[in-house]
Amino acid sequence: MAGRYGNVDYATLTKRSFLLGVALFAIGGLGGTAAGAMGGPLPGWEQTLLFDLELVGLVIALVTPFLFGIVLPLTE
Repeated sequence: MAGRYGNVDYATLTKRSFLLGVALFAIGGLGGTAAGAMGGPLPGWEQTLLFDLELVGLVIALVTPFLFGIVLPLTE
């Protein structure tokens, strides 16, 4: 039986969204660390991009389990 939002597999969506957030966070953190270890300074836009990847990844990893794992299944 399809729910209010269609036939959504919330467990899979939660896991994949969390992993996406962790991957973005890791890319931002490791990218900044690796770029600093290479010796040369990074341009400002690259530092901003890597920092934003970390922030967006952290927000996605923390918010999506509550959204897709708790809130949306309760609204069906």
